[in-house]
Amino acid sequence: MKQLLKHSFAILAVSILIFSSCKVARPVTMPPVKNLPDSFPAAKDSSSIASIAWKQFFTDDHLVALIDTALHNNPDLYIALQRIEAARAQVAMSRGALLPSLNGVVSAAGDRYGDYTMNGVGNFDTNLSPNINSKQKIPTSFTPDLFVGFRSNWEIDIWGKLKNEKKAAIAQLLATEKGRQYITTSIVADIAMLYYDLLALDNELDIIKKNVLLQETALDIVKVQKEGGRATELAVQQFAAQLLNTKAIEYSVKQEIVQAENEINLICGRYPQTISRDTSLMHQQLPASLQTGLPSTLLTRRPDIQQAELELEAAEANVLAARKAFLPSLNLTPYIGLNAFKPNVLFNSGSVAYGAVAGLTAPIFNQNKLKAGYAIANAQNKEAIYNYQKVLLSSFSEVVTSLKSIENGSESFKLKEQEVRELTNAVATAKDLYLTGYANYLEVISAQKGVLEAELQLNGNKKQLFQSVIGLYRSLGGGWE
Repeated sequence: MKQLLKHSFAILAVSILIFSSCKVARPVTMPPVKNLPDSFPAAKDSSSIASIAWKQFFTDDHLVALIDTALHNNPDLYIALQRIEAARAQVAMSRGALLPSLNGVVSAAGDRYGDYTMNGVGNFDTNLSPNINSKQKIPTSFTPDLFVGFRSNWEIDIWGKLKNEKKAAIAQLLATEKGRQYITTSIVADIAMLYYDLLALDNELDIIKKNVLLQETALDIVKVQKEGGRATELAVQQFAAQLLNTKAIEYSVKQEIVQAENEINLICGRYPQTISRDTSLMHQQLPASLQTGLPSTLLTRRPDIQQAELELEAAEANVLAARKAFLPSLNLTPYIGLNAFKPNVLFNSGSVAYGAVAGLTAPIFNQNKLKAGYAIANAQNKEAIYNYQKVLLSSFSEVVTSLKSIENGSESFKLKEQEVRELTNAVATAKDLYLTGYANYLEVISAQKGVLEAELQLNGNKKQLFQSVIGLYRSLGGGWE
């Protein structure tokens, strides 16, 4: 009776330890996510321009060819593809964890048992038994243990821990695919912006060259007037200095053109070369209609939002898996093969051996490790929530900024066009007044400087308008197919 009580107490103690270790960690409250507003301020709610494929959205054949080259050769896209392959392999690993493993085993071991041990005495005694033949006698000085066969191990997912890990891996795979789509969107927009930047630089170079000719003419006139006694050397020096300054700007612009071309070539995955392009920036037209659609369409169009959402889904699944790790795991370990203590009988039919072990394993002394893993999973889940919120905020802000940039830029462009016309007329007027003696040379120089600056600003405004439209297209989630 006393022995039975001892055994009962031992079983009870072990049971208490096991069930106390099976306590699942309490769920952590996660921060809420602010929903997107119902509409964009002062925007049309019709179909979004983001639904237009980039080959139809951009009408310049040179630009379309550049984007197509970049999407076939860009190194970042190839890097993204390798990330997808790695994530796909991770999904295969998580699926494999749900299935039993099977290992082929060839093993050999040996033991020298002491004369005063259970095995030593048992083996000696067994060899004296009349019930065994010579093949069954155990080597007592050194006992080999030979095995050829198969061993398996299978963790039966009774709580869904492995399924949650698989779910997290699948969500991460889908997130990497959305990351590739986001890179595609960025490449389309970056190439387009650099292309129009290049066209603007070409136009800027034409403006400078035109003003160089204008200033050279003015310099020739003032030199003639100096010879006739109607102008001073100071006037000649001022006109000459203005001409030199404009020519210096020309070389700066040429360097910017080289830099812009090289940036485009880098995105296209090729070494520096001349970019084929249509240089008539001022004659290119903006898209006639720029609908944004509803903010909710961002959730289905923008790859970065979808990527953040899938990463959040993966983080939530990892939290669930970390919680389930506190529960006992059921493992089944079967084996079958040939097992013997003598090589010459290993492949006999009598050496066939098989068996299985089923075990319920509960964590007891590694609770701190599990708690740390659960804390890490929760922190990563919160990080994913904050990242998702950040992407929502930035995407909405980008659309509003692009809309306002187009609206204000269009008005500024109209006014700047008027300013250029007035200043162009002012140059002609100043020249005529100077020749008739009603204006001094400083007024001519000022007029020439003013029209140069205004034309360059007008060129910059036109470039900014195109880039704002491209920014709106990207921020709405357009550019990938």
